[in-house]
Amino acid sequence: MDYRPLGRTGIRVSPLTLGCMMFGGRTEPDDSYAIIDKAIDAGINLLDTANVYSTGRSEVVTGEALKRNGHRDYVVLATKCHGNMHRTDAPEGHAVSELHAKLNPNQWGNSRRQIVEQCEASLERLQTDWIDLYQIHRPHPECAIDETLRAFDDLIRSGKVRYIGCSTFAAYQVVESLWAAEKHHLNRFVTEQPPYHILDRRIERELLPVCQTYGLGVIPWSPLAGGFLTGKYKRGDAPQDSRFGGGHHPRATMLKIDHAYDVVEGVEKLAQSKGCTTSQFALAWCRDQPGVTSPIIGPRTMEQLEDNLAAMEVTLTDDDRAKIDELVPPGEFVVPFYTAQWQAAAHRF
Repeated sequence: MDYRPLGRTGIRVSPLTLGCMMFGGRTEPDDSYAIIDKAIDAGINLLDTANVYSTGRSEVVTGEALKRNGHRDYVVLATKCHGNMHRTDAPEGHAVSELHAKLNPNQWGNSRRQIVEQCEASLERLQTDWIDLYQIHRPHPECAIDETLRAFDDLIRSGKVRYIGCSTFAAYQVVESLWAAEKHHLNRFVTEQPPYHILDRRIERELLPVCQTYGLGVIPWSPLAGGFLTGKYKRGDAPQDSRFGGGHHPRATMLKIDHAYDVVEGVEKLAQSKGCTTSQFALAWCRDQPGVTSPIIGPRTMEQLEDNLAAMEVTLTDDDRAKIDELVPPGEFVVPFYTAQWQAAAHRF
């Protein structure tokens, strides 16, 4: 296993990160335990979850798995806060009324109140005394970044958090956070977790150069574009039980873009020439892009995990990368995979 530095820290992490979003939700606990065990046995040591995944169930199941296999001291455990943990679609025993949620505007965001409260709740669900990497799930422009950083800094000084990171921040927001941390003598973000894959390369314009310049580790989410880069979606035949919600998911617009299928078909041909699957090629491409530390895989089944793990054996050439550049030029995109406006609205109520 070729472990990589996590930004400027002295921590080294695996070239793929195990995303735990499916655990406790679409993936039953016993299957989740088996997937986590298999990933750790294969050498993956960075696990990423969030409080909002299945309204806490992902953290519960991840914590249970680490307690069962005794690997807590081995793994670098990452989780996040920001989203509303009191949404009306919460599991039984956790839900509150929609009216209650709307009457309390302080149940989401990046305030000190939210960060401290959710850190304590995550520690309890994960059954651990500390979080290795605690991340802000999304920006919150209405909240001063120095308030967010001060709350994080206090958690680090208390020993409950080791490092802090951000997710889906714009380049200017990362720079602003670094400036505020230096000005106020606070611990700074050491990682950024952006959406990044072959179909959407926009972060190459500014965000990746910023992270490289200031030494932030980059942990891309959805390197397979929500499964689109596995090749399972065909023109005019998108499965109705997909994670795009049967076409109602905001990102389902990619299912209607012909050029997106052209790109996937091009990737399929490149993968076939290397004797690997389309998803393995796409993961290897993302893994080896300049500035990338460890893309997040999010397997729902053991079969998906095994396919993803095999990407660690795939080596791409300069010619392979040049052919991808022909399909989607550097810094460009075929589909706008992530839209901040939709995500901000989704996380509030």
